[in-house]
Amino acid sequence: MTSSENYDSTGVEYYSIPDFKFSNGTTKDIKVAYRSLNPTSQKKALVCTCFMGTINGTLNFSTGALKDYHVITIAMLGNGESSSPSNDPAFPSDYSLRYQDCVNAQYTLLTQHFGIKSLDVVVGFSMGGQQAYYLSVMHGSSPTPFVKNAVVICSSAKTSGHNYAFLEGPIAALAMSHDYDGGRYKAKGVKPSQGLRAFGRAYAAWLTSAEWFRQELWRGSGAKSLEEWLYPPEGKAPHEAWDAEDLLTLARMWQAGNIGNVGGNGDYREALKGIETRVLVMPSQTDQYFPPEDGENEVKYLKNGIFAPIPTIWGHKGGASENEEDVKWKDERITKFLT
Repeated sequence: MTSSENYDSTGVEYYSIPDFKFSNGTTKDIKVAYRSLNPTSQKKALVCTCFMGTINGTLNFSTGALKDYHVITIAMLGNGESSSPSNDPAFPSDYSLRYQDCVNAQYTLLTQHFGIKSLDVVVGFSMGGQQAYYLSVMHGSSPTPFVKNAVVICSSAKTSGHNYAFLEGPIAALAMSHDYDGGRYKAKGVKPSQGLRAFGRAYAAWLTSAEWFRQELWRGSGAKSLEEWLYPPEGKAPHEAWDAEDLLTLARMWQAGNIGNVGGNGDYREALKGIETRVLVMPSQTDQYFPPEDGENEVKYLKNGIFAPIPTIWGHKGGASENEEDVKWKDERITKFLT
């Protein structure tokens, strides 16, 4: 039996799934965190979270392109809201979590709790976009695709070698830090703050673009110098708010991203060819780890793919919510796609 209950005043709810089977063979009870907006709307939209993305911090387009939709934002497993290493001692600790696990949990919530028989659209940014691709492969085939439309923002069908290599930097900075202590920090009752700060510094240069730094747009955060932006006071760095094992679990899942694992006999290009879903592929023109060339190549294999790169100097962040001009552009493009 599954159940749903209010979680807190932010509108987030938990959905319990007993005996959930993970792709590594583990079976255990899990909880999936979600938020439901505009529940009386007939059109249904799923919004997936990204790396270091929370439900209420995720751009959901519910007042714009999806204002006429029942919008359900679901936290992927491992993000600290749904079942994760940080909130479930029995959660798989071998970094074996995979996108198909997240999609299977989402599908169970959507079909069993909400009774949804098809989604009008799934929207995802970054790791959320990879989930949208996985969902389109796993539940987007003929004769009746569960997913009618997908919006993939700053993401990919397969994590590239370059993307994989970039992630090794922040992963190593955290995992090799003295206060992470090989994962023994939890038994000591401490937080690996230095390792988390190092993770953030190793990540920092990749988020935007060279032009973003050239224009010193980091000043928009209130920092008076690049050094101040890179080295905020202890406790103020964004990564310090996260659990180390959650970050490592998500990063390893990101590295393993490949829709060929769930379709196309191991070939992501063949898996793309089998997708019946209409797909809007929106990379950022200046993204350093999901470059627009990857998205342009993916569209060549899609039956119903549209390529619309975001004209921005905000790099990967051009797909998020920091820059209002980019948000407006994406909202207009998604509206056009769904009309």
